[in-house]
Amino acid sequence: MLRRTTATLVLLAVATACSGDDQPSPSSAGATPTTGAGDVTSVSDEDAPLGSIAPDATVLGEASTFDPEPIEWEPFNDAVDIATLEVPVDYADPGGERIELALARYKALDPDARIGTLLVNPGGPGFGGTGLALNAAGIYDTPLRERFDIVGWDPRGTGDSEPAIDCVDGFDPYFTGADSTPTDAAEREALVGLAEGFAAACVEQTPSLTAMGTNNSARDIDSIRRALGEDTISYFGFSYGSELGATWATLFPDTVRAAVLDGAADPDASMVESSEQQLAGFEATLSTFLAQCSADPDCEFHNDGDAETAFDELLASLDADPVPTVAGRPPANRDIARTAVAVAMYSEDRWPSLAKSLAAAADGDGSGLLALFDAYYNRAADGTWGDELEAFQVISCMDDAERPTVAESDAAAAGFGEIAPRFVPVGSAGDYMCTFFPPAPDPRVEVTGAGAGPIVVIGTTGDPATPLDSTRAMSDALEDGRLVVVTADQHTGYGVNRCVVDVVNDYLVDLTPPDDETACA
Repeated sequence: MLRRTTATLVLLAVATACSGDDQPSPSSAGATPTTGAGDVTSVSDEDAPLGSIAPDATVLGEASTFDPEPIEWEPFNDAVDIATLEVPVDYADPGGERIELALARYKALDPDARIGTLLVNPGGPGFGGTGLALNAAGIYDTPLRERFDIVGWDPRGTGDSEPAIDCVDGFDPYFTGADSTPTDAAEREALVGLAEGFAAACVEQTPSLTAMGTNNSARDIDSIRRALGEDTISYFGFSYGSELGATWATLFPDTVRAAVLDGAADPDASMVESSEQQLAGFEATLSTFLAQCSADPDCEFHNDGDAETAFDELLASLDADPVPTVAGRPPANRDIARTAVAVAMYSEDRWPSLAKSLAAAADGDGSGLLALFDAYYNRAADGTWGDELEAFQVISCMDDAERPTVAESDAAAAGFGEIAPRFVPVGSAGDYMCTFFPPAPDPRVEVTGAGAGPIVVIGTTGDPATPLDSTRAMSDALEDGRLVVVTADQHTGYGVNRCVVDVVNDYLVDLTPPDDETACA
């Protein structure tokens, strides 16, 4: 996902089909209640850090004394059950405040041959995972659905888990309300003010904000395992779900039966390094898209074989003179266009839509670019926005001890522009993503996977969000990472071809891991 109003790039979920607002959820179907922004309790003491939790090595792994209740499943439909599970806000205080996790279970098709549970997570961070279980029939190959109960959950702060992270009611003021390439002090101060206001809203609206990091989500995984009564459990995570799975495998290695991490980022990269890696990936994929469009007369943004020049001219034009979109919404400026381009880079399937939208914008109609922008931020047809962006930002900042100053963020943006000039044009301001958030008391642990056994890590050759070099770094960071390289221009590789599907089946079902650097062309 895009950080703030600049084009610093971060992780999105595995695919729109698995995580977007077109997916049913137990609450949307009326099976369980959901909590809206108005139901979230605000902090009464504005001067106190919200949800402060002291790091405690005794709760990093299995030493927590929290004893979860057994999960009580209720039917959602013939294939899926749903449930909730209470876990501590703070595992160092297991008797204190609780978080209620929403869970869904796609039941094994062959109960007599059932191996156990396969926990699944779609990424983000910020996306709920119940949709992966609700839609398992269209996502996972038959052997996995036959042999495993596939259990997805909405991680703390996301989806239908309560309390949810919900900072603001709409994103237009924050992501279209100021120019990310400020030309004077007033424009720069407006950007800083938006970032500071967004962080303040998150602190005010989110109970226990500092407890929402990945370490605690990994502890929640172990609570789910114990509530299911399984000594060891299997895991399949996409995108950020790979980072979550690797954290869990590091904290609870003795409980790992098997783990697949698809589309993983470099776990040792700093915030700046991660942005640099992702920007390089997005810029490369955009270059591929433009080159293909130039070579294809049927591409709607062909422009006599020079889509590259036409693209650069269009974005410069949108910066100077945004084009109308739809009534009541902002015009399409360069920031909206770059977000639209970014979301289209996740899969080649979106490239024709992007080409059509770019051509329309060149003719004065920005509605196609706005539609892609809205899809990125999960804006529904009724004008409501999903909470995934807020959850993404809170979780990311609680994982990172860094709080760069405004000046440091601006300096980093100048370096980003050298790596990805189309996404970060000259004069771009910093993202200020975590600058105004409270300190992170429990930053994500160093990923090692020591003692967890072989872990399969999947990367694609043309992944814009988690470039192959980053995924290889995740595999190298693990004690026994087994990298599988899939030839594809998209984010995540499971399902691209029969080769990678069979690799996953062999490993998860039969515990036969692939050789490191297995190629699935």
